[in-house]
Amino acid sequence: MKNSDRKKDFVITSLQHWDTPIGTTMKNTALEISKKNRVLYLSTPLDYISWCRYRNSEENRYRIQVLKGKAPEVRQINDNMWVVDCPFLLHSVSKLPFKWLFDSFNKKNNRKIADQIARYARELDFKDYILFMDNDIFRSFYLKDFLTPQLSIYYRRDYLLTNPYWKRYGVGCEAELIRKSDIALANSLYFADEIRIHNSNTFDIETGVNLEIYDSSKNYEEPEDMKDIPHPIVGYTGALVKIRIDEEFLLHAAVSRPQYSFVLVGPEDGFYKTSKLHNLPNVYFLGKKQVEELPAYITAFDVCINPQIVNRITIGNYPLKIDEYLAMGKPVVATRTETMLHIFKNYTYLAECAEKFVSLLDQAMNDVCDSEKRDEAIRFGRSHSWENSVNKIYNIIDNYFESKGR
Repeated sequence: MKNSDRKKDFVITSLQHWDTPIGTTMKNTALEISKKNRVLYLSTPLDYISWCRYRNSEENRYRIQVLKGKAPEVRQINDNMWVVDCPFLLHSVSKLPFKWLFDSFNKKNNRKIADQIARYARELDFKDYILFMDNDIFRSFYLKDFLTPQLSIYYRRDYLLTNPYWKRYGVGCEAELIRKSDIALANSLYFADEIRIHNSNTFDIETGVNLEIYDSSKNYEEPEDMKDIPHPIVGYTGALVKIRIDEEFLLHAAVSRPQYSFVLVGPEDGFYKTSKLHNLPNVYFLGKKQVEELPAYITAFDVCINPQIVNRITIGNYPLKIDEYLAMGKPVVATRTETMLHIFKNYTYLAECAEKFVSLLDQAMNDVCDSEKRDEAIRFGRSHSWENSVNKIYNIIDNYFESKGR
């Protein structure tokens, strides 16, 4: 994009570092923004504890190479987008015993990050940029103060505050960060209502689906590890994590419906690796796959599921996989949460208990060959494109500037 055509510059900080192997909300949002604007994306820096624990993981390979001076700090992703890594480690602050000590070291971390951003913003001639802070409560806390952007946006994309890492200082930090941001965004109405008490300029933008990957019109070859699994198939894609996925729903369904094959595609945490589900003959764990492989698996499913456990983390979050399932034209059975009710209730089957989950699976199986419902699902899923989500952000920004006479 030529300079004369450029609309705005964005600096994005996020909890999601650039080289994470899975598709993420913020990476997709940043790429969509870069179609019309310039983007500098700060790949989340490692702290000392993370470096000790995960320095040998493949996921962190590039960040470790940057720390060792063996890889460049800045990478150009496309004509309008650059990813910056940090050649330094941050202090580990979440467990410091005193608030004044946390504030002191967190401010030092923020200063190092701000200096790194400012350096490359100057080199890339980013001026009057928009600072977009994605859920990174600690590492972005002072960035508005240090960088003085034209506009600052905080994005509540997930509820972090029950996690031990965030629990001690996160509640106060997030509330204050929302208050001092010019705009607050959330990916669900539930989150937006929750944080609006801190900032009246709070908006719900939902999220999107990558229509280039999840395209029901394409022909996908059946994955090799699916070919011997008997139909009908109930399928799930995503991480299997105790605090998010309800094992009780899965166990009850698999035992109650031995005629259904339950296929779980995604990495498992320690809890799921020892789950009784592994002992059931009609449950198949296929492990983690690349994002580009997932549409082929979803195509091979008859019915898709998202059996979320309902807790403080999940009740208001926006499950991207629902849009992905729908965009592929699949009947969907999921747990009833606030976001599912608000957005997806007319296009999915929603269960509030394990028994209801099973009965809805049976109903969904009856829809597998219903072409009218399939077309409705595809239309609705495709309406949640990243383009539509980002256009909401543009409108919110434009309205803010207009209200300030800019």
